[in-house]
Amino acid sequence: MNIANCPRCGKIFAKAFKDVCPACVRDIDKEYELCSTYLREHRGATITELSDETGITIRQITKFVREGRISMMDAPNLSYPCESCGVLISQNHICDSCRTRLTNASKNLFHDTNISESEKLTNKQVEGVYKGINLYKDRS
Repeated sequence: MNIANCPRCGKIFAKAFKDVCPACVRDIDKEYELCSTYLREHRGATITELSDETGITIRQITKFVREGRISMMDAPNLSYPCESCGVLISQNHICDSCRTRLTNASKNLFHDTNISESEKLTNKQVEGVYKGINLYKDRS
């Protein structure tokens, strides 16, 4: 049996199958119930409306979607932020333009070691890769 600190509340707990303590698991389940109840009543809600009305962070709602607890079929307008640029998407982890940019960058990186200076990513492009994630961090 492993003992760990809960990343959510900081309490010490016996880590078995969950990464958070039992009290936080109950809190997360209550948050999920709030989300699902709100989405049943307001089927066309967006992620920001859901977060504002329920008080649950966009990050937690995104986790629910990625875990499959909230179905995109039941909430057609529910989109979550791209992990790279922050654009709202409804599938995968990054948007198509970021995926294309990263694919091209990796091809350029491994394609030829003598890449011309004009084809290399600039520092500004590299810094902009994960700028969007800060837009949707936990909101209090």
